[in-house]
Amino acid sequence: MKKQVTAFIAAIFITLCIALGIFAVSGVAFANSNGVQVANVPGQGGSTNVNANSVVSQVQVQQQQIQQLQSLVSQYQQRDQQYQQREQQYQAQLSQANAQLAQAQQQMQQYQQLVNFLQRRGIITVTSDGQVFVNR
Repeated sequence: MKKQVTAFIAAIFITLCIALGIFAVSGVAFANSNGVQVANVPGQGGSTNVNANSVVSQVQVQQQQIQQLQSLVSQYQQRDQQYQQREQQYQAQLSQANAQLAQAQQQMQQYQQLVNFLQRRGIITVTSDGQVFVNR
């Protein structure tokens, strides 16, 4: 009989603890003003429209930003193409200048050969200061 009374008192104590916990949680939830609003309550449609308008405006702003970024990318691609065209022009000019230089060097060698030939034959004399005399 003593075991039954002890078990009964323990059951009542546990039940009271659980009940107090439930009341404490429900009291805090009732006092919380930052709770979640019910979605299907009449008269609450205005806040849903405000949220929807806010989302739509954010999407529009993001779309504008995307268009601006795409425009910038397009501008940079055009500039890159212009730079590549200029580089090709400069490469062509450099190649042409190298060809002219090679031709000038070849002519210079021919002139040197001619001057050396004329000196060996005794037709001209070149002094150390660069003066040229024609021998008769």
